Amino acid sequence: MSTPFAALANLCERLEGTTKRLELADSVAQFLLKLAPEEVPAGVRLIIGQVFPEWDGRALDLSWKAVARMVDGLTEATPAQREAIFAQAVDGGQAVQLLLEGARIGPPQGPPLSVLDVYRAFEEIAAAAGRGSRARKEALLRALLLRATPLEAKYIVKNVLAEMRHGVGEGIMLEAVARAAGVKTALVRRANQLWGDLGEVAAVALAEGEAGLRRASVRLFRPLKPMLAQTAEDLTEAFERYEGRVALEYKLDGARVQIHKRGDEIRIYSRQLSDVTKSLPEVAEEVRRGLRAEEAILEGEAIAVDAQGRPLPFQHLMRRFRRVHDVAAMAKEVPVQLYLFDLLYLDGRSLVDLPEHERWQALESVAGPLRLVPRMLPRTVEEGRRFAEAAYRHGHEGVMAKDLASRYTPGVRGRSWLKLKHALSLDLVIVAADWGHGRRHGWLSNYHLAVRDEETGRYLVVGKTFKGLTDEEFEEMTARLLALERFRRGGTVFVEPRVVVEVLFNEIQESAQYKSGLALRFARIARVRDDKRPTEADTLQTLRQLYERQFEYKGKLG
Repeated sequence: MSTPFAALANLCERLEGTTKRLELADSVAQFLLKLAPEEVPAGVRLIIGQVFPEWDGRALDLSWKAVARMVDGLTEATPAQREAIFAQAVDGGQAVQLLLEGARIGPPQGPPLSVLDVYRAFEEIAAAAGRGSRARKEALLRALLLRATPLEAKYIVKNVLAEMRHGVGEGIMLEAVARAAGVKTALVRRANQLWGDLGEVAAVALAEGEAGLRRASVRLFRPLKPMLAQTAEDLTEAFERYEGRVALEYKLDGARVQIHKRGDEIRIYSRQLSDVTKSLPEVAEEVRRGLRAEEAILEGEAIAVDAQGRPLPFQHLMRRFRRVHDVAAMAKEVPVQLYLFDLLYLDGRSLVDLPEHERWQALESVAGPLRLVPRMLPRTVEEGRRFAEAAYRHGHEGVMAKDLASRYTPGVRGRSWLKLKHALSLDLVIVAADWGHGRRHGWLSNYHLAVRDEETGRYLVVGKTFKGLTDEEFEEMTARLLALERFRRGGTVFVEPRVVVEVLFNEIQESAQYKSGLALRFARIARVRDDKRPTEADTLQTLRQLYERQFEYKGKLG
């Protein structure tokens, strides 16, 4: 018998009222055990609000405006009712629930929804393409909402907008899967790092247990989440942390890419795991001709350069990544160079568990004429500082410090890699913006910047800024944010948390104004990070660590 979608919606509603991690994991585990084997992948994805794995190219591509349009057609709400509900609701899902509860035209129509009904409808929505696809997507969503109760509609919309807000993200889901399958969480986490699909991992764990999970390995043409670095203020920290066994590499101001090769077949993936091969044909050809391996997974940085080979600002590179037509002309206008820094798979063998220095040696052995990122093994901090200064003089943004003994841990921001830049910076998410005054009249120009709380998945504001963008960029950002509008309050437009920006700042201060408890001093936007997802933004936990670390060099009252 099919599992009703109402059961999943009721579970998510209970999760919203729970704050204890163990209770959250236990509730989800009990639910997973009730699912039929074919329902497990869909159930897991719909609970965490990630309808498709990150490496999967499919997307629902439905905005809040499209959802609101569908709901307007199902209700008799007056403008005043809608405005009051939008002001009361914490997100789009709750707004839809309240609208349907208060002003729905008739009861739900058709048979009750099952978990697989909803998931298959989402697959159909994602598959709609070409002429008429927008109308097709909206018709499929409308058909779902017609059959849904208000509570079911809430969680359908939350999945569409990817804003679940119940505290169960990837981390707690890993624990829940481990509990349900009776295996160690570390084993589930490892399989997920290699497969990048919690739905598949859960299905294998529940059906095959430990034996199935231990078969998890790197797969060609299924990109791995990139290993991430923590922020450091000084090279001394890297030397002390790694006891002198450290590699320094130029931190290039480019876009990270992961390249998969089997014979002549090449696929290039962005750090968001999107396939960008068509946008970078010269990079694919360079690897095809130069790499001395039949099969490989490489990591590197693609940078835009001028006629003299000097690095260009990041926004020029993003023009290449967005371009899928007239690529040849754009390639002449904005040339791209590839610099490799890691090798994760080689001719049938996974290298992710090898120490960093062994992966580098393997990369050197097969790179041939391909460029490697400039690198050194400094013997002293002063030697390392001279290398960092050389990186700055060559137009790059800093250096990476890597523990020579470290394994590659996909998707983990661990202690094994550190990034050191000129100024401190964080990748933050714009969650709202204020209308400007004076010469910025007509533009959304004061941006509310938020970090992501790892424990709840919520975005918490840590500052505002109107600095860093040009007039042209203000205009572009205004149009972009208005397309993501959720609701307005006074002169502030609240938006879906989709836009990531790199923010420079001088200091972190305590703040009673913000729920995060912290605020950035002298924040200014360095660039828009179209290559990053909101879930890749820096976290509240990282900000707290940076705040405390300041006092290694400063006094602290109280």
